[in-house]
Amino acid sequence: MAGLSAMEKKLAEYKCNTNEAIQLKLVRFPEDLEDDSTTFNPEYSHQVFGDDEVAFGYKGLKILLYYNAGNLSTLFRIKYTSKVNENFDCVEADDVESKIRKIIPPGFCTNTDDFVSLLEKEVNFKPFGTLLHTYSVHNEEAGEDITYQIYQADMTCPGFREYHERLQTFLMWFIETASFIDVDDERWNYFLVQMLILPPFQGEGHGAQLFETVHRYYMSSPTVLDITAEDPSENYVKLRDFVLVKLCQDLPCFSSEKLIQGFSQEMVAEAQQKLKINKQHTRRVYEILRLRATDMGDPEQSRSYRLDIKKRLIGPYKKKQRELAKMRRCLRPEELTNQLNQIDLNMQHEQLEESFQQLVSDYRRVLERLAQA
Repeated sequence: MAGLSAMEKKLAEYKCNTNEAIQLKLVRFPEDLEDDSTTFNPEYSHQVFGDDEVAFGYKGLKILLYYNAGNLSTLFRIKYTSKVNENFDCVEADDVESKIRKIIPPGFCTNTDDFVSLLEKEVNFKPFGTLLHTYSVHNEEAGEDITYQIYQADMTCPGFREYHERLQTFLMWFIETASFIDVDDERWNYFLVQMLILPPFQGEGHGAQLFETVHRYYMSSPTVLDITAEDPSENYVKLRDFVLVKLCQDLPCFSSEKLIQGFSQEMVAEAQQKLKINKQHTRRVYEILRLRATDMGDPEQSRSYRLDIKKRLIGPYKKKQRELAKMRRCLRPEELTNQLNQIDLNMQHEQLEESFQQLVSDYRRVLERLAQA
């Protein structure tokens, strides 16, 4: 057993966390290659390296995936300080290279000099597609405003298919359940950079700019009835709240006087007709704007707002009570004691209050951001 434990300990030294081993970089200039401040790591790697997100067989493993910041030409290299060998009795190192090759398209560089030469050739890179929006963000480090542009493209743009194949590799590292898009489906439109904002650009307001641009693009189409997202993340919902409230706040139906009167069909109709916002999202916009119009220090206004929100939140709890009523008719009395029902009711009240407080906290953050916009 002692020998086995020693071997297990030795093998453990050859396990590497792939979220740390993978080093991503957007390269503009040759000097960026040696600048660690431009390097960022993935949030996820389980779709490539398994649920444990571990590569076995290496010490000091580094998986370099560097991209030309323009056309995303790729440099792929693997470095390590040590690798298991035949002395480890039938233990083999993971084939890291083949795993990465499965998700990055062919044509990548493995030599740094070749990659640098591509940087020089692509210095005048122009994004694919049609320019939809231009905006500026002040960069504190540079001490100047930097201009950004949002383009809409499709597969008819020469070279875009190959570019998109390189672009979508980032999905595997930053979206937990990502899958590649079927590029042969002509119904897809592509917004660079989709709704994934890479780490070097996060926190600068690009997500809101991109979301609003995409929304306005589809809002103008007579064939579009609703603009929504499949299984949105928590951060996406917060972003959507901010943009939709920003778009709706000047609509007549969301005046302070009408907000205090409660949620109305007028709000649903106007938001849908003018902004292609569905009823569920309109209700959330209403709740945020009504909070802004409510003096929460006034007991009467605060109570009115709390009851209005809880009236919506209580829906799932009432459904559960109806299900319990059905169970009472089917189960023996001893299986549904009064004490258990009372505990369940208390828990529902606690959960309802907790949900309300969390919503108000989220809504306040939206309003704070809106005030700074």
